[in-house]
Amino acid sequence: MLQTKNTHTLLLFYAIKKYNMNAFVFPGQGSQFQGMGKDLAGEHQKAANLFAQANDILGFSLTDIMFSGSADELRQTRVTQPAIFAHSMAVRTVLGDGFSPQMVAGHSLGEFSALTAIGALTFADGLQLVAQRAQAMQDACNQSHGTMAAVLALADEVVEDICTSIDGIVVAANYNCPGQLVISGEIPAVETACEKLKEKGAKRALILPVGGAFHSPLMEPAREQLADAIRQTSFKKPSCPIYQNVMAQPTQDSEVIKENLIAQLTGPVRWTQTIRAMRDEGATHFVECGPGKVLQGLVRKIDSEAQVQAALG
Repeated sequence: MLQTKNTHTLLLFYAIKKYNMNAFVFPGQGSQFQGMGKDLAGEHQKAANLFAQANDILGFSLTDIMFSGSADELRQTRVTQPAIFAHSMAVRTVLGDGFSPQMVAGHSLGEFSALTAIGALTFADGLQLVAQRAQAMQDACNQSHGTMAAVLALADEVVEDICTSIDGIVVAANYNCPGQLVISGEIPAVETACEKLKEKGAKRALILPVGGAFHSPLMEPAREQLADAIRQTSFKKPSCPIYQNVMAQPTQDSEVIKENLIAQLTGPVRWTQTIRAMRDEGATHFVECGPGKVLQGLVRKIDSEAQVQAALG
């Protein structure tokens, strides 16, 4: 049954490649789930081999946690980010020639998956950078008292204006889709912003259960820590353009890609702008390559006419 489904998926990809413009998108933190990758490894030797390689590179059994760990274990940043990266790369490996994007994008962490998938990074280099990124972000969280909050049903401009009016650090961090924006910063500033956003008509302004203020100035120590590692890593020209979070515009320039990856830690994830830019350049089909369905839902909310599917299934 699975083989039939995967064969159908590959045939569909070939049709998309021939007649349409397709974009592959890669998920970020929050897409993990208990047991992730277990079925994939059991059904595809290439995926099992790649997971084993990930364990060797990291120096601990990532798959033990992915396949049978608790939700709390999987939620640890040092585990979550490598797990999502490895899962996305396993899916890409299983697709083989079915992976044929005209353009790619990744949500936050997903940028590393996207770049590895299109040949800008080797799997080993990509995983090592992701592991270093996860540790750097955890260290930054331990140094500051930050949080994030989801804001629903309010225009981006209103949220931005409120953030700039607050004493303390609070910024727009994730432009996920129209009417869904995440803010990030110091706990008192985020709490104050939430109250003001509710007064302005936000349907919800809800503090999220996260360990820090990602994509905000509070991640500056992580940005500094990761910058050297990124600049010292060899990047090749990718096989197709990548739309990066901080600029929401396509590039294949390795030096630009590096600087955008560095800036991403303290800069916003412009996902709404990214999907719109890809659509403007002709993308008609969006394929989510990795665990979960988060990006499929966001793409549909950004553009109801876009064709959206999972890479496998």
